[in-house]
Amino acid sequence: MTTTSSLIPTLPGRSYADPDVFADEQAKIFESLWFCAVRGEDVPRPGAFRTVQVGRESVIVVRGRDHRLRAFLNVCRHRGARLCEEPAGEVRRTIRCAYHAWSYDLDGRLAAAPNLAKMPDIDRVAHGLIPVHLREWLGYAWVCLAAEPPSFEETVTGAATERLGDLAAIERYHVEELALGRRISYDVKANWKLIVENFMECYHCATIHPELVAVLPEFAGGYAAQYYVGHGAEFAERVEGFTVDGGPGFGKLPDLAREQDRRYYAITVKPQVFVNLVPDHVIVHRMFPLAVDRTLVECDWLYHPDVVASGADLSRSVELFHRVNEQDFDACERTQPGMSSRAYREGGVLVPSEHHIALFHQWVNQRLRG
Repeated sequence: MTTTSSLIPTLPGRSYADPDVFADEQAKIFESLWFCAVRGEDVPRPGAFRTVQVGRESVIVVRGRDHRLRAFLNVCRHRGARLCEEPAGEVRRTIRCAYHAWSYDLDGRLAAAPNLAKMPDIDRVAHGLIPVHLREWLGYAWVCLAAEPPSFEETVTGAATERLGDLAAIERYHVEELALGRRISYDVKANWKLIVENFMECYHCATIHPELVAVLPEFAGGYAAQYYVGHGAEFAERVEGFTVDGGPGFGKLPDLAREQDRRYYAITVKPQVFVNLVPDHVIVHRMFPLAVDRTLVECDWLYHPDVVASGADLSRSVELFHRVNEQDFDACERTQPGMSSRAYREGGVLVPSEHHIALFHQWVNQRLRG
């Protein structure tokens, strides 16, 4: 007689603690898929740039003189020196190597070098910066290091469709037109997968998120919004807005459908983006895995431009998810040491309300096998 357990096994502990596994993930996941790098408004003018760590590579995202965003590997083609050391900055005309003064136009073409006139055979395009694929969505620049990127529609925008049931549902928030109200960076001493898994489930919500459960009482039952396609968690009856005390927010974004009001939606865009949708603002998390046990998380709170321009006090609005972040990341850091324990050598288990995390584990294993 066959018995079926209500529990599903997780990945083994070494998946979260072995540097060799992490190196494999860097190559086969973060350097092979679309990666959300920077928000467009962070690179506002021609010559403005940001550098970002994508897997094992440093990437420059720069605004060209034609106002287009482009991305390049942050490596001089002469002798391999890093071109831009700072995380952000602005150049006047060219990106110049501080070692031998090779300089590159904002479109990546080799512009100048000492004695270059004596080397007329040099192809300035072929010896220009190595380009990185770039797409823009939700107001962010997404880059891909793969020679042939996967379908953006299937792997990125498709995640929103899969979660919400309809791409138009996220388009009504006009995230690309929102303004950055607050940004907080968190240096989390935990493996990136622990953070993804935490975001996907709410079995922990009643235990560590009292403020969130007060606003979204259904989370106390342990089922996260992502458990159901198209479902948005409903605000508590007496809650006026998505704020730390349930007080008023800033009014519904203009084009939301009636069923999107007083609801919270969450989307995971694998491998490193979380999108949180509420009626008056959007919260976007971007993860930057730096080591097997260290992940930088950059969290943006985005509001209607009029709200930000007015100088409105965003503190009660920001504070709710800031507390959620701190509570979640503390839990992930509490979990990380256990990944190296012999007690977790074979992994743990998922309860029924967490079963959808098994699909994430399958996805990771498929990427690594591939």
